[in-house]
Amino acid sequence: MDPTKAPSPPPETKLHFLDYWRIIRIRKTVILAVFLLVVFTATFVTFFLPEWYSSFTRIKVERDASDIQFLNGPNYTSYDPYFIQTEFEVLQSELILGKTLEELNTNGMPNLNLSMEWGKKFNNGEPLTRPEVIKILKRSIDPRPVRNTSLIDVRVTCDRPDHAAQIANALARAYRQHRLEEKLRMTTGGIVTLEERFREHDEKVVAQQKLVDKLRVDLNISDAVATGDMPTMLMSAEALRRVEALRIESRYELVRQETILRRLRALQTNSTPIAAAHAIQSAALDTVLAESLQQLNLAEQGLLIAQKDFGPEHPNVIKSISQVEEIKQKVAQRVTGFLEGLDTKVAALREGLEKIEEEKKKAEATDISNASTSRPYFEAKRRLEDLQRFGQLLLLKIASEKIEKELPKTGMVTVIETAVPNPNAVRPNKPLNIALGIIIGLVVGVGLAFFIEYLDTSVKTIDDVERALQAPVLGVIPQNVTAMTDESIESPHAEAYRVLRTNILFSRKNESMNAMAVVSAGAGEGKSTTVFNLASIFAQSGNRVVLVDSDLRRPTLHKILHVTNSIGLTNYLLKQNKLEEVIQTTRVPTLDFLASGKLPSSSLGILSSSQMRELIRDLKSRYDYVFFDSPPIMGVSDASILASAVDMTLQVIQYRRYPQPMNIRAKQLIEKVGGNLVGIVLNNINMSQDESYYYYSGYYHDYYSKNTESEPGKESSRKSGSDKDGDGDKTKLELNKKY
Repeated sequence: MDPTKAPSPPPETKLHFLDYWRIIRIRKTVILAVFLLVVFTATFVTFFLPEWYSSFTRIKVERDASDIQFLNGPNYTSYDPYFIQTEFEVLQSELILGKTLEELNTNGMPNLNLSMEWGKKFNNGEPLTRPEVIKILKRSIDPRPVRNTSLIDVRVTCDRPDHAAQIANALARAYRQHRLEEKLRMTTGGIVTLEERFREHDEKVVAQQKLVDKLRVDLNISDAVATGDMPTMLMSAEALRRVEALRIESRYELVRQETILRRLRALQTNSTPIAAAHAIQSAALDTVLAESLQQLNLAEQGLLIAQKDFGPEHPNVIKSISQVEEIKQKVAQRVTGFLEGLDTKVAALREGLEKIEEEKKKAEATDISNASTSRPYFEAKRRLEDLQRFGQLLLLKIASEKIEKELPKTGMVTVIETAVPNPNAVRPNKPLNIALGIIIGLVVGVGLAFFIEYLDTSVKTIDDVERALQAPVLGVIPQNVTAMTDESIESPHAEAYRVLRTNILFSRKNESMNAMAVVSAGAGEGKSTTVFNLASIFAQSGNRVVLVDSDLRRPTLHKILHVTNSIGLTNYLLKQNKLEEVIQTTRVPTLDFLASGKLPSSSLGILSSSQMRELIRDLKSRYDYVFFDSPPIMGVSDASILASAVDMTLQVIQYRRYPQPMNIRAKQLIEKVGGNLVGIVLNNINMSQDESYYYYSGYYHDYYSKNTESEPGKESSRKSGSDKDGDGDKTKLELNKKY
């Protein structure tokens, strides 16, 4: 891997329910402690709190109305969504609470002085002031409107059940009395205002009456005119309509006669009188003229017959001509007379129409003049009538309000249920408080556990390691692991290291890579125990193994092997001894040990020498596997030097010890110096607490228990080397499949 290349971001993971359950199991001590603390505190406080008693009364609240409706009294059939809410707030006001105190002091059974009673409890025996008592009383009452009704439940809580009942009943009585007094006050005030207004109005009526009388005298209004609402007109509306109709009819007749006269004169002038006579006959205007025209027609027929039978000089012909001319002369005279009569008729119609229009105009002018002259009188008269009508309404309203005032109004506020003392305390609610304490204790405990888990950024699971470090986990080591030389070869702990050995072998790129350094980010992560047990497992498999303690500052492997550290690696690197002189044997025949030796203060950088590289090559040629224990890589440069010099590097991370960024930094240091990180060992896991690692240990226990039953001779030895934290072959199989 290129050390200069930034690591790829870890893939996002989704939490499973088992992840939450794992946190609860791991932090169960914190959860249980917080739970017990909260429950015990809630129970202790609940049983030592003073007891409070509650009593309630139910009242029915209606609009301001009398028990019976008088005349056109108020009708409150429409729904007012704000009425009950308004009265609900009034019930809690200082006005009602003050009246409640007065009611308790005067009408209580027995009389109850809350100022003295509460002063003994809350003010060292000194009486409380009225505002202080009202403030405490307001906190003691709990009015609740009953939904979709006009009922209000008033609940009072006090330290004595009889006091709670007295206060609730007194509050209901005070509210009822307040409503009645308020209604009486408003009605009385309204009547007084109406009476004052009526007196002022009566004075206006008298003054207006004087003005009307004066205007009647000044304007000379007659009795007939004064009785009406307006001046008497010379021409009534009906007469005016008849005159107008007559005028229109006369006008129409005049136009008609003029048209006939004009056309007949035109016929007389431009044609013959006979033609005019025929026109008059066609219009059936003159019966005499019609007879003359008939006679003329008969005479002309006789003339035609005579002329046909006789000659022109015949006496019959001459006589017939004479008769025709005589009749024509009569017709002409009759036409002239008819036209003269028609002309006279037209003149009469015109004169009559002019007379009608003249009389109409004269009557209208007179009516306008009379109306203008008498207008002030009639306006003053109408004003007087309006004042009189309004006065009658005021008088009727005053009378109705006085009667309304006397009517009973008990239905405005009705006490449906009277408060009675309740011997059972309502506070504290012991079952509820304890139940809440249990719930809150669980919630707070679990929440605190998850908060602590959130603050804990150390390694917790294999997924945490692989997601953060982008490196495979080759082994999972449980707690309480001792040296493999002190345990049975078939112990579950040994099997965990055999799984680690198998995965290391599969992770090698080639078989020539047999030198390994075991490093960790910080001190105390178990790398020395891990490298010792891993070397022991390799040696127990028949491989020739050498274990080198290269932690020159704090060597520990010689203590595990119970050998001396007086001579070792430093002596060889400083060329004080040969390799054969510094290598020590152990109880395992195929396992040799090279102690760290004493480190002079002048040779701190000795691991970076060429002698160290030569030692690594020499050990690789002599042994099948070479293991180096190193100091923490974050604090000392020796671990980085070893990582760059050996074939493989194994990083040990202790379960829930150091933050993840520290482990990530250690991995980056290994890669930056060119080390070959083959994988991670997750060490010191509490298998009994963390269920996510159970499959690494449960199978070990079951497997070796069965083997013990099948081989009784080996039962004692296997019992000494097994515990409940093993999972041998199953772990090896799963990790081998995974990597």
